Amino acid sequence: MNGFKNAKTYIRGKGIVRADIGFENGRIVFGGDITPVAQTGDCLLVPGFTDSHIHGAGGADTMDGGDALSVIAKALVREGTTSFLATTMTQSADNIKRALGAVKDTDGGARLLGVHLEGPFISDKHIGAQPREFIKKPDIEFFKELQTSSGGMIKIVTLAPEEDGGLVEYLSSHGVIPSAGHSGATCAQIADAMEKGLSRVTHTFNAQTPLHHREVGVVGAALLYDGLYCEVIADTVHVSVPALKLLIKNKPKDKLVLITDAIRAKGMPDGISELGGQTVYVGDGTARLKDGTLAGSVLKMNEAVKNLVEKCGAGIEYAVDCASYNPAKSLGLDDCGIIKEGARADFTLLDNNFEVMLTVVGGKTVYIKE
Repeated sequence: MNGFKNAKTYIRGKGIVRADIGFENGRIVFGGDITPVAQTGDCLLVPGFTDSHIHGAGGADTMDGGDALSVIAKALVREGTTSFLATTMTQSADNIKRALGAVKDTDGGARLLGVHLEGPFISDKHIGAQPREFIKKPDIEFFKELQTSSGGMIKIVTLAPEEDGGLVEYLSSHGVIPSAGHSGATCAQIADAMEKGLSRVTHTFNAQTPLHHREVGVVGAALLYDGLYCEVIADTVHVSVPALKLLIKNKPKDKLVLITDAIRAKGMPDGISELGGQTVYVGDGTARLKDGTLAGSVLKMNEAVKNLVEKCGAGIEYAVDCASYNPAKSLGLDDCGIIKEGARADFTLLDNNFEVMLTVVGGKTVYIKE
């Protein structure tokens, strides 16, 4: 069988060790008669990354429909991402349904796990780069229409829980993860929503009520409540290094989830791009609307891992978990994001500068750095 021999490998619970790892029927097998797919040398073999909040890459966006998701999937493996949630944004009902109707298995590249529905059930006071005119109050019947359009693929819904009309409880009871984002909620409103099933905070610190000593808001609740998974865009632009360190210090080690929130401009030359019908200006590693508002990112997941290690002082095992094990666990998956017997054979190989040298998805090599 194919695999890796004597590879320097991060195995959760054991640390970084040398191991022989094979792939059989897309699953991990330790030991056996292995034919190496590549020489790993001193590079580090880690579980493939999972990006649970990404709009686009390689010139394509989830909202494009058509074959956009396959374009995104093929771009993501270049940064070590082996699984992702295609993320929509606040748009007209017809546009969202059209995008959801195009959700299907991708043709090569990273594995599509489902959809992260970001909006339209958000606060008009915390819109970020979401178009204000398409915001809707939480609506269970409309969500049902969207879920039908997606073929049951919606896994996370970002919403403003303070606007809730029973949607948080409905989602939680139907196996969909409610996540607080683009929200003006108070800490008490977050606590109340947690009683109804809220379990996640979308791009923590961004587009939500900030921490204040009289009302700690969404950010304070994110730091306070261990039960909340916290997404974070670790590009050091959306969230400063001290804020990242504060989040790392306060959250249980399995509750921090690295995301990219990347848009179609990721992997493309600097210049003018687009997000939700809005012109976006890309340069110096950022994407902004004309008024300077950050409009998603062009962050790569391997860069996010590097930033946690080199700029925040996190251990490499922890940083890798935040990009692999933690997001998979947050989605209720126990067969990816970890190197163990029987898990999905999803890997990325990182050099000493966190550059991706090789990516394997389901036991198939899908990217080799030239």
